[in-house]
Amino acid sequence: MKKIILSLTVVSFLWSCTSLQKSTSIKNEVDVTIDLINVKDDKVMVTVIAPTFTSETTTFHIPKTVPGTYSEDDYGRFIENVKAFDAKGNNLKIAKIDENSYTIYEAPKLTKITYWVNDTYDTEGGAGFGESEDIFSPSGTNINAGINFMLNTHGFVGYFKGKEETPYKLTVTHPSHLLGVSAMIDTDNSATNDVFVMPKYASLVEMPIMYSKPDFTSFMVDDMEIIISVFSPTGKYTAKQITPHMENMMKAQKRFLGPIDATKKYAILLYLSDVEAKDAKGFGALEHPTSTVVVMPEMMGLEMLQEQLKDVVSHEFFHIVTPLTVHSYEIQNFDFNKPEMSEHLWMYEGVTEYFANLFQVNQGLIDEKEFFERMAGKIAQSRQMNDKMSFTKMSKNVLNPPYKEQYLNVYQKGALIAMCLDIQIRESSNGTKGILNLMQDLANEYGTKKAFKDEELFGKITQLTYPEVGEFLKKYVAGETPIPYEEYFAKMGVTEATVDIIGNPFLKGQTQPYITIDPNTKEIKVLPEIELNIFMTTLGLKNNDTLLAFNGKEYNLDNIYDLIMASMNWKDGDAITVKIKRNGEEQTINGKVIMPKEQQEGYQATDDSKKSIREAWLKG
Repeated sequence: MKKIILSLTVVSFLWSCTSLQKSTSIKNEVDVTIDLINVKDDKVMVTVIAPTFTSETTTFHIPKTVPGTYSEDDYGRFIENVKAFDAKGNNLKIAKIDENSYTIYEAPKLTKITYWVNDTYDTEGGAGFGESEDIFSPSGTNINAGINFMLNTHGFVGYFKGKEETPYKLTVTHPSHLLGVSAMIDTDNSATNDVFVMPKYASLVEMPIMYSKPDFTSFMVDDMEIIISVFSPTGKYTAKQITPHMENMMKAQKRFLGPIDATKKYAILLYLSDVEAKDAKGFGALEHPTSTVVVMPEMMGLEMLQEQLKDVVSHEFFHIVTPLTVHSYEIQNFDFNKPEMSEHLWMYEGVTEYFANLFQVNQGLIDEKEFFERMAGKIAQSRQMNDKMSFTKMSKNVLNPPYKEQYLNVYQKGALIAMCLDIQIRESSNGTKGILNLMQDLANEYGTKKAFKDEELFGKITQLTYPEVGEFLKKYVAGETPIPYEEYFAKMGVTEATVDIIGNPFLKGQTQPYITIDPNTKEIKVLPEIELNIFMTTLGLKNNDTLLAFNGKEYNLDNIYDLIMASMNWKDGDAITVKIKRNGEEQTINGKVIMPKEQQEGYQATDDSKKSIREAWLKG
């Protein structure tokens, strides 16, 4: 009885206040629908149901830049025919402010916005969307009606200025034969509607979704669910083929990380590109707190693809440490159209890249020799850039010249900064602690919801470690002094050495080719006046030979990239068949592969008196 009586009372009250309800009803949610069914001219329609506004105008933004890219990409250049409507369907006045922003007038009347979205994959390589550079494929978008949609949500969904903290509900209508895979939870059981609810805009744009024919696997790493979705245009690869290698790797990562655990679900969206078609050309990955988008060429051999995924995905997964768990105010309160960048890319990208290499030697996935080769390569590459530029200054100004030209150094010198910090902490603690301990301490100090001030981080790190660490940061990271890597390696009993590395059968030193192209026939030929490497001499190849086929597959200018990629999977002792043309006559050569070896400057362990501290560094 109480419930009925209370209900009658409430109804009576609402009846008396109907007119007040109509005038004060406030909508505090942004409802977005992306229509993947009615694709027109390779574009999709997006409808945004607006929240309530009280100001006369409002500004609608598409992101200029997004976290993790460190570039101004202007996603608004892929948006067209933006319209605003009131509740009766009448057009409201709208004015474009810049590439990414629109002013909407009579904002209190605004009910919805509609616009069409072009994808970015089709534009890579210079197809006319202005003079801006290509969007890096893993942060881009794909619209391939009925086959594949890569929804990096920042490329489809915008936000209203001042409403960034407003909850979002995203509805995606899609063909029933396509499955959308994401770290988000679909709250709708329909076969053609997916509904996702996120607390704010920044949370939504960290949640990419890939729609394709269902091909996914999942497994558990401790209490974290990992889901892998694969799109392979020809069906060459499946998630089932890739998963065992990935599962072993990610379990090794978790063993290395220990207690750091910022998410319970992690999605890996792997898009394999047809490089011979109008398709994605930028290979790599973009991290998100609970997922990563990976783009790779489908033509890769399985072994090479697995190796590339090991390096790329491990890097992105380690971002759960930083910036997901440990980050500055600039990261936590990211402005998508007027971003303030943090000084500490050495940590967000450098520590992450270092961990992606260190965990492999720590967990026995690579040996010490390969680890030292990788670090030597990073030293050589970092020295080709501005080695005297303050890394904190570069990071803070990374969107502007001359600093943005140095951005790639975050993966080279940034990782080396982390390595030297690790070594210094090991030396100062007599091997008992390293940089992983530091990151665990920072995670306990801050965590996912608490940001640090840029200018206070070095002091906090010094407080948690040793004075020598603070001196290193001041001199070599904030300062302009190049790092003396040999001094830091020596602390671990590692010295400079000349080492042998495996080369490429068709390239000397990765830059000087042994082969060329006949412009009249597109055929691949051995250069006429070059000293041949051991791969060629062992098989009896000669200068001016035309190389027609390897292992039964024909090659020419159109697929020479396939040949280079295939050769990177060859190993000493592998059987090989080469079809050639010599002096106008075709012949077939059967033999075994001997890969060329090249010498380069590197590092190796030489001081056994430092063995215990070196073991703590690499294996501890």
